Amino acid sequence: MNKLIKKAPPFTFNLVLLITALVVNVAIGAVFISPGTLIEILISKLPSAGITADWPAHFETIILSIRLPHAILIMLTGAALASSGAAYQGLFRNPLADPYLIGVASGAGLGAVAALTLQWPDTLLGFYFIPLAAFVGAVLTVVVVYNLAKVGNLVPLTTLILAGVAVSAFLSAATSFLMLKNNDAVYRAISFLLGGSPMAGWNPVLAALPYMLLGMGLLSVLGHPLNLLQFGEEQAKQLGLSVERAKTIIIVVASITTAVAVSFSGVIGFIGLVVPHVLRMIWGPDYRRLIPLSTLAGGTTLLFADVIARWIMAPSVLPVGIVTAMIGAPFFLWILRRAKAEVFW
Repeated sequence: MNKLIKKAPPFTFNLVLLITALVVNVAIGAVFISPGTLIEILISKLPSAGITADWPAHFETIILSIRLPHAILIMLTGAALASSGAAYQGLFRNPLADPYLIGVASGAGLGAVAALTLQWPDTLLGFYFIPLAAFVGAVLTVVVVYNLAKVGNLVPLTTLILAGVAVSAFLSAATSFLMLKNNDAVYRAISFLLGGSPMAGWNPVLAALPYMLLGMGLLSVLGHPLNLLQFGEEQAKQLGLSVERAKTIIIVVASITTAVAVSFSGVIGFIGLVVPHVLRMIWGPDYRRLIPLSTLAGGTTLLFADVIARWIMAPSVLPVGIVTAMIGAPFFLWILRRAKAEVFW
């Protein structure tokens, strides 16, 4: 099976999987809508389609107003997390790195929980204050960690990781304190921290889309510098790379892309860790190809995880972060076991 996948054109294979996952995600729910009907409904909205509606009217509302925007936001989130995870793994030269390594998740979680503890008006502005607070918290955390790790004009990666761990621990403690002090916000806060964001409709998609697309596009362009960094910083300098500048750009772009994803979809773990690692094992470590492939496969993986989250406790919806953790944690342990075996032998 693995040999067959390796022989398949990687971009075509992953694009077909992504489209399949999108169709399955939109079709499955409390009301099942067949893929054929789903495609007919979407085509009927095109100019001069000439398709006569022979489906219940509420099918269009379910698809166009509820499921399709939700699926697109989930797809964008998975793509952003996986591409950022691939960039972090290349930057730290460690396949176990993930997009939350320097505190993005902890900062976003604290910002969101702080916003949830306040009584905001039930308006569009009040509704969007939560993702805005999460984004600000994530970005400020990255700025703090980066400056704590900076030594002169250099940013040692080991120091960056240690600073991220320390700041994350502090912010997690502050988040727990806020949750204990405000019992009314505990449920919504836990839901956000497990990837159960209540954002719905087209507004969050339109708000997140330009930033996620820009971030993922820039990460794809950074494939060549990431390849050079795999030789070590000294060798990369000799090959003409401005190492500190490249590191700063990668950190900023990957962190902001992750921050936007977390702000609108909640904290979803393991996508940024598992997806790039699997793709690296199948199609190799060339980051010029790995990051775009991670973008496609990340969207596919989270779309399927979302289907499981909606199916496993139907009609209730399980936060998708629980599903990714249930799948990703055993895989993470398998990676560790495999790494130990390679070191031993």
